[in-house]
Amino acid sequence: QVQLVESGGGLVQAGGSLRLSCAASGRTSSTYTMGWFRQAPGKAREFVAAISPGGTSIDYADSVKGRFTISRDNAKNTVYLQMNSLKPEDTAVYYCAARPGLGVWAEMVRYDYWGQGTQVTVSS
Repeated sequence: QVQLVESGGGLVQAGGSLRLSCAASGRTSSTYTMGWFRQAPGKAREFVAAISPGGTSIDYADSVKGRFTISRDNAKNTVYLQMNSLKPEDTAVYYCAARPGLGVWAEMVRYDYWGQGTQVTVSS
């Protein structure tokens, strides 16, 4: 089992920045691919970014490329999502997810473990 706890959400003005953290605990979380997803009100949950266990493979949704950066510190069992140039359409609950293995996937069904989410609100 892997437990995931997100933090770092909040209210920010458009153009601002936030850094989300996802603290992982449990069995060998450093061997898991980690992902970030988000769900806006009335919309389906969508992929944001993912990073392989060693950090060598990374993928982003087109909507966040060039603005968001995913990274991880395996010594701290923590994954980060640096979000810059935030837009009102980035407003959502952001979820951290984990899956064993090397594959970097955008599909929710590939991920076995999920956090409770952290709210990000971007005002215009």
